[in-house]
Amino acid sequence: MPTLWVDADACPKVARDIIVRAAERTSTAAWFVANHAVPLPRSQWVKALAVSQGFDAADDEIVERIAAGDLLITSDLPLAMSAIERGAKVMTTRGEALNENNIRARVQMRDFMETMRASGEHSGGPKGYSDADRREFANALDRWLAKNG
Repeated sequence: MPTLWVDADACPKVARDIIVRAAERTSTAAWFVANHAVPLPRSQWVKALAVSQGFDAADDEIVERIAAGDLLITSDLPLAMSAIERGAKVMTTRGEALNENNIRARVQMRDFMETMRASGEHSGGPKGYSDADRREFANALDRWLAKNG
């Protein structure tokens, strides 16, 4: 069975709760990796891995450990691209699949927007995490686990 890897540094609590419940229900290993302690329930299926402080330390740890066929849950596009290159599947916390067909364009758009922000352009940032986002993520995760479990 594939392992779930979670970029826990920016994972919304509601998405974290969905992942925990899904891991328990399907007996799937889920690793929450962050550069701080992540509050999680005691479970044989759900584990936290706190890495040393440092820029991208959690991302580097995930890339080192992830295997082909595993699922990474993240909205970090460079991390997603690295995981895809290692043969992993990637989903955002909004339930969107990132793959070899869409990741490069997404990274290029991210880099473009970063350049615009650096030049003083204000883009407003990402929208808040809605109930619709929560439902879409939960449904997408359930579909992935049913297909790959």
